[in-house]
Amino acid sequence: MDASVLVDPSPEAACEAVAAGIEAGEVVSVFGRCAVEYEGRASSTLGPGDRLLLLKPDGTALVHTEEGHQPVNWQPPGCDHAVAVEDGDLAVHSTRTTPEEELDVRFAAVAQVSRYAATDDSELALEGTEADLKRRVLDDPALVEAGFEPRATERETPAGAVDVYGVDADGNTVVVELKRRRVGPDAVGQLARYVEALRRDSHEGASVRGVLVAPSVTDRARELLAERGLEFVAVEPTA
Repeated sequence: MDASVLVDPSPEAACEAVAAGIEAGEVVSVFGRCAVEYEGRASSTLGPGDRLLLLKPDGTALVHTEEGHQPVNWQPPGCDHAVAVEDGDLAVHSTRTTPEEELDVRFAAVAQVSRYAATDDSELALEGTEADLKRRVLDDPALVEAGFEPRATERETPAGAVDVYGVDADGNTVVVELKRRRVGPDAVGQLARYVEALRRDSHEGASVRGVLVAPSVTDRARELLAERGLEFVAVEPTA
C-alpha cells in the first residue's frame, strides 16, 4: 500500500495533491476548516467547522465531523470529483447527473491531505448477525421455550414486521423479537408495539405473548419487560 501525506499545505499544494489522487484512482482524505453546501433532492448548508472529507475512487464522498459514525453530508458511488483553488480556498466539488446532485466543500484552511493507493480483494464475512440468530431459533425452537412452534417470519402487523411469529404449547400466539446484541429499553418498546398491534387484531380474549431474544439486556430493559408482562430469553447468535 502506497501512501503520501501533506501537512499544512498551501491551497495550491493541497489542490495539486487532491487532483493527483483523484486522477490516480486513490482514496483521498482532506482535513481542515470547511463549509459545505449541498443541492439536489433537497438543499443544505453547513457553516465553517473542522471536518474530514473522504473521497473514494468509486465516486463516494463523505464529510465527517468529530462525532458519530455517520457522515453529515455525503455523495454515493458514481459521482465525479473535481478540485480547484477559488478565492484562496480549496474547493472540492462532487457531482452526479441522475438525479442531479452537487456537494461543494470549501476549505478556508487545510491541515492535512492524505492519499492512499489502496487495494482490498477480501469480502466481509459477517458472523453473529440477526439472520444467524433467526436461523438458530428456527432450527431449534426450544431455545425460546419447550413446545414453541414457529409459524411465520417477518409477519406484518400494523406496527411493523415481527421477526418470528408462532404459538406456544398451549396454542397462545407468541411474538419473538430478535436482537444480536445486548439491548435496552428501545427493544422492549418495539416488542410491546408488536404485541399490542396483534392483540387489537385478534379475537377478544386471545392471548398474545411477547418474547425478546438477545444475548443480554440492560437492567432498565429487564424492569420494563416485567412491567409490561413481556419475557426475555438469552440466546447468542451463534452456538
